[in-house]
Amino acid sequence: MKFSKLSQLFLVSILGLLVATLFSACEIETIDYVFVANSAGTSAGSTGQIQTFDADSQTGALRQGAATVPSGGVNPIAMAISADYANLYVVNAGSNNVTHFALAGNGVLTQKEAITTSATPVSVTVNTAGTYLYVVSGPSPSTLTEYSLSSGAIGSAVQQEPLTLPSNGTDIIVPTGVNVLANGNAVYVSTFDKSAYNPGGVTTSSANPGWVFGYVVGTGGSLALSSGSPYKAGVRPSALITDPTNRFLYVTDFASNQLIGYTIQGGSTLDFLIDGPFRTGNEPNSIAIDPRGKYLYVSNGLDSSVTAYVIDLTTGTPSASVNATGSQTNATDTTPVSVVVDPALGRFVYTANFQGNSVSGFRLDPNTGALTPTQSAPYPTGAEPSAVAAVPHGNHSIQTTSP
Repeated sequence: MKFSKLSQLFLVSILGLLVATLFSACEIETIDYVFVANSAGTSAGSTGQIQTFDADSQTGALRQGAATVPSGGVNPIAMAISADYANLYVVNAGSNNVTHFALAGNGVLTQKEAITTSATPVSVTVNTAGTYLYVVSGPSPSTLTEYSLSSGAIGSAVQQEPLTLPSNGTDIIVPTGVNVLANGNAVYVSTFDKSAYNPGGVTTSSANPGWVFGYVVGTGGSLALSSGSPYKAGVRPSALITDPTNRFLYVTDFASNQLIGYTIQGGSTLDFLIDGPFRTGNEPNSIAIDPRGKYLYVSNGLDSSVTAYVIDLTTGTPSASVNATGSQTNATDTTPVSVVVDPALGRFVYTANFQGNSVSGFRLDPNTGALTPTQSAPYPTGAEPSAVAAVPHGNHSIQTTSP
């Protein structure tokens, strides 16, 4: 059977359209932008940088996204994103500053203003209303500083609170993290007492080594210690987080390989969960909760793993029966130091791996919380990634739990 030239051209056109349609159907749809803070780029002499990845909605796989930008300082170690996903704040420990970036809908970061801190900044968080930024820095001195925000821009300091123990006022307190309730009514800071816990060095205090400071946020952003604050928190708290319903707070204890849980009473006061603390892997250093408040994930630096927990929504108890710590499905690249759950679908988990110079990715089973590696993970980054954050992209429903 012979075809005329016209028929051949028509057949080629139809085949071309079919192939184009197939390629279009296979195109990667970006569901999240994932940001990674690296202590340096790949070139000699470079300082801090923020790298952007696009996350595939189907597989969770990452590919290079918008252009990498300088972090605005040296040695970025922490990041926070505003609730409207329009602003990114980066803590640069090596240059004692916090830099603000405007975040466009296509994932592009534009550097804005920066503030200088009196001591080494450690961690940062922003309230849901986008009106206050909280920065902890120290030691010498160790402080919690509250800054005003206006359309994302960092304004003047509203209040600064010293982080000192009432019973041991001269002890050296080292802050490690800060978190604000979803309703904005309280702020918590994790710390440890270096005078009481100083491996390889001299200890001069018999005080409890680990503490959480709690503050009630009042009118105009005023801060006041919550009843009973500071609260005992193991040996060396390394990170903390509150659940989306403002009922529970969780702290990782780096030294004791434990997760400490609290109920939040009266809007700010902390009481230990009666069946805690809970076992983690070795040297837990970061913690994340999925947007629904059902699952909790802890990165374990020494084990190079992630521990997955199911949260009892009535009691707040985290059950570690999801995946065994250190199992193949939970293994990361070397030394994870930061963990995040994607905010769009709540289906993917990512860790920044400090010594692996990479990001590990996991698919989150929404029915069980179990983790399995994403396609082609881990994903190479710049040198010594220290923090990871994510924002949703696209016209879709974002998973949330109402307080």
